[in-house]
Amino acid sequence: MPLPDLDTYSPHRTVLNATFEGVAVPGLRAEFFHRTEGDRVASAGRYSLGGRDLLLAWGWTDEEHCAFSAVRDPAGFWHPETPGCPAVRILRAGPDDTVTGLAVRTPAGEWLYESMRAGAGAGARRTT
Repeated sequence: MPLPDLDTYSPHRTVLNATFEGVAVPGLRAEFFHRTEGDRVASAGRYSLGGRDLLLAWGWTDEEHCAFSAVRDPAGFWHPETPGCPAVRILRAGPDDTVTGLAVRTPAGEWLYESMRAGAGAGARRTT
């Protein structure tokens, strides 16, 4: 399934400081788009941090989880889509500490880290 062309969808809603795993992520922007296809509504979500796209997730509004997702590399290209929701890690020093960043996993199993620190770069890659 190729990446959705968001130009063919209508904006549905935007959430600032969006949540992952029930945790609000400061600065994370989630934009949701809908498109009617017959009797169903296709949905796509684009997540960005600091103005940089991190991932896309898409599927159907009548299904609980994503059908597909794709991760954007800090180098500027989209990794191939994978079935299901993206693998995301919330980064913080301890379970009750402030969120300091996000990590998303590529199809090759590589974790791409995005920090919320002021002056942080456009993302980094690690394989752990």
